[in-house]
This record gives sequence, C-alpha cells and structure tokens, in this order.
Amino acid sequence: MLTQWRAGGLSTPVLILTARDSWAERIEGLKAGADDYLTKPFHPQELHLRVQALLRRSHGHANQPTLKAAGLHLDEGRQCVTRDGADIQLTAAEFRLLRYFMLHPEQILSKSHLAEHLYDGETERDSNVLEVHVNHLRRKLGRSVIETRRGQGYLFGGQAR
Repeated sequence: MLTQWRAGGLSTPVLILTARDSWAERIEGLKAGADDYLTKPFHPQELHLRVQALLRRSHGHANQPTLKAAGLHLDEGRQCVTRDGADIQLTAAEFRLLRYFMLHPEQILSKSHLAEHLYDGETERDSNVLEVHVNHLRRKLGRSVIETRRGQGYLFGGQAR
C-alpha cells in the first residue's frame, strides 16, 4: 500500500510502528517508502523524538536538536556534550546513557530500566557496566549531576547547577 502511495506522489512522512523487528522486514518497509521504522517495545519519548525528526526533515530542517538539562547541552549531531561552552568528551556508551538521562530529568530510573533501554546484549545487562558508565559520567560532569537513590536507581539533574 505504501509503495502505491509513494508512486502516486504522497510525500507525507511515514513512520512504521510494528512488533516485527527482523532486519528483512525493516528493509522491506524502508524500500516501500517509509521514512523511519520503530519496533515494539519503544519508549513514548523515543516515538515523540522520531516524529519530531521526521517533521524537521520534511520541512528541510535536518539539523539535530540540542538537549538541555542540568546546565549541560547535548549536541546530537556532533555526539558531544558541552557545559559553559566547553566540550566534554564522552564515549559512545556514555553519550547514550547521558542522552537517556537528559530525556528523563528529575525522574528516578532503575538500573534494570536503564539497561533495558540502553543495551542489547544480555552480558552487559547482567554485569556492572552500567555502574561503570555512571561513575565515568560523574567524574566528567560532576558527582552532583547523577544522584544514586538506594534501592531505587539513579536521578539525573537533582542537585545539578
């Protein structure tokens, strides 16, 4: 159906939401003319940001947004974070974790919740990799940016400047 719509000149952005997540099905959907493909389960914030990105691109504004929280500016396009105009270098995993924290400021996020949304491999979920990344972020951004809530998880931006 989408192929026919595209052949008929429909230029409306299309985001496929589905439970089907094999790479072949994603390729099929994108070849048919979809602009993006999101599989279940997904976080509502991710859906919101993908729709925003589709609308930006459809209006010729392909630049990535900058997330701002706790005195930090996360530049999606350059994959870096700045504070007071100074770049702070992050690894890819640290960047993903910080991005997720910045999308959920002032919310307590459990370790299992963070691992579920950040890591694909079971080995990373069951190890202390998440704690290591949190400690690296604290060292780079300041200890007060990510607060540990015993028995609950982590809180981003609680005491940050």
